[in-house]
Amino acid sequence: MADKAELREQFTEAFQDADYPIASPMDLVPALPNGPSTKFESGEFSMTAMELNTKLNGEFPYESVDDFVDDVMASLESQDLI
Repeated sequence: MADKAELREQFTEAFQDADYPIASPMDLVPALPNGPSTKFESGEFSMTAMELNTKLNGEFPYESVDDFVDDVMASLESQDLI
């Protein structure tokens, strides 16, 4: 099982340097250490940033990293991925 706090920390760390507000997923790519191939892992959960983008239920724009990460976590939880 994935550790939600650990994943939240990974997402925040990876996306915090984006130039907020962000208007699309492409605005996040320059902030990612390995671009779209950046991988997030915890327990049995493993997903690249590109895969994560296909699971997002939220709507752009996002004003802050916290707003974005909140929606990422909610999207993954609603799909029983974490």
